[in-house]
Amino acid sequence: MNHMPHPLCGSSTDEKPFVPDEVQEAIRTLLRWTGDDPAREGLVDTPVRVARAWLDWCRGNLEDPGAYLDRTFDEVGGYDEIIVLRDVPFHSHCEHHMAPIVGKASIAYLPKNRVVGISKLARVLHGYAARLQVQERLTAQVAQCIWDHLQPQGVAVLIEGSHGCMTSRGVQTPDVAMITTRMLGCFQDDPARRKEALALMRR
Repeated sequence: MNHMPHPLCGSSTDEKPFVPDEVQEAIRTLLRWTGDDPAREGLVDTPVRVARAWLDWCRGNLEDPGAYLDRTFDEVGGYDEIIVLRDVPFHSHCEHHMAPIVGKASIAYLPKNRVVGISKLARVLHGYAARLQVQERLTAQVAQCIWDHLQPQGVAVLIEGSHGCMTSRGVQTPDVAMITTRMLGCFQDDPARRKEALALMRR
């Protein structure tokens, strides 16, 4: 199966990616199929805008989120308690309907020998979220990435997401949140540690 080279590869951050005619035509086909006219004024430039938007929403396909955890710190002044980054906003898209997933994530880990800059945990989350996803896999990927790269005593991830495929279509039920968790290490094996981590993440 032949794949087109990714339009973001080799381009500068200031340069807008080229959108091939076949991609634009695919979006025009969708517009026609849903009963609209891609030639009308408001939709003339829509195929290019949509294509570039999806490149941005799926930019995580070109990232290795684990690379954000390469730089760690050993000097922590003897700190040996749980570290929590709470209520980090994220947005993603579900792979079943390509509809938005919007929510917040809380990430906790109990360091063993190394800690990482706290913003890097958010970057790991965003790196995996910027792909077509299911929330269960996103939760597991974030936890596993931190576990593999930091080798802590434990990792806990809690994600709360609202799914456009449920709120705006199908059952059309707004204000519903899906919660997923992933526990590794001591947070999986030690009920007291698990309870402590969940209490911190849930405030």
